[in-house]
Amino acid sequence: MDGFTQTDQVNVLGEPLQTCCTSPMTGFYRTGCCEVGGDDTGVHAVCAIMTDAFLEFSKNAGNDLSTPMPQFGFAGLKAGDQWCLCAPRWQEAYEAGTAPQVKLRSTHIAASEFCDMDALRAHAIDL
Repeated sequence: MDGFTQTDQVNVLGEPLQTCCTSPMTGFYRTGCCEVGGDDTGVHAVCAIMTDAFLEFSKNAGNDLSTPMPQFGFAGLKAGDQWCLCAPRWQEAYEAGTAPQVKLRSTHIAASEFCDMDALRAHAIDL
């Protein structure tokens, strides 16, 4: 993702990127936005609303988002929380039938390099 700078923060609709969530504070840079930069190798671009099914899928895939890790200031996620997900992981969840709903206005354009746009639109809550 070397091609994105902090000034290129637009969503998949071509509009300015909107905040995903500030409680819990999300985003690779912990700004509340799903901003993408060259150092975000996971491409945390998809603003998603967590479900129990997705959290279990993610845990089984090796990324436990639900267990608190206080040493990192992470309280753990629960169903209903909004979080910036790695775009490839959202696509994997979609293909497995467990993709959570998304906020397209808060999903970075970089997600379109990894995620099926029709699938994202079908899971959008803000269209």
